[in-house]
Amino acid sequence: MKKIYHGSCHCGAIRFSANLDLAPEGQRSEPARPGIWWNSTFRCNCSSCLKTRFWKVFATPEDFTLLSGDDMLTEYRFGSRMIRHVFCKRCGVHPFASADFEIMGGRFYAINIVCLDDASGEELANAPIIYEDGRHDAWDQAPELTSYL
Repeated sequence: MKKIYHGSCHCGAIRFSANLDLAPEGQRSEPARPGIWWNSTFRCNCSSCLKTRFWKVFATPEDFTLLSGDDMLTEYRFGSRMIRHVFCKRCGVHPFASADFEIMGGRFYAINIVCLDDASGEELANAPIIYEDGRHDAWDQAPELTSYL
C-alpha cells in the first residue's frame, strides 16, 4: 500500500517526501496511472543507473514534494536529454530524476529508493523489481544477468 516516505541525499542538504508503494505483489494499491511503471521498482544496467546504483520507483508530481535543497541540486542530462537527473552539489548523491513522457502519462519523478531514510530493510527486500536492459535500449527486457544490479 502507498505510504509517505522521507528521503535525502547523504549530507542532508536535499530532503523530500514521496507517497510510494513498495509493497510486494498482491499487497499493492491501485496504480497511479496505467502501465508497468506504476506497479514495481526498477533496476537498470544503462551507463548512468549502473554507475550511480540508481534503483527507482516512480511517483506522480502529486506524490512528490521537495522539502529543502533546491539550491543544492545540480542537473545532469545525457543521451536524448529528456530526463533531468539531479544530484547534490555537496555530497554527489542522486536522490531523484524527473521527466515528462506521454507513454507514462505525463510528468513523473523517479525516486532513488536507496535515498529513502525511513524505508525498512524488510520493505526494500520485499519490493518487487523489474530489470531493464538500458545498456541495449531494450527497456522492456531484462538483461541476461541481473545479480549485479
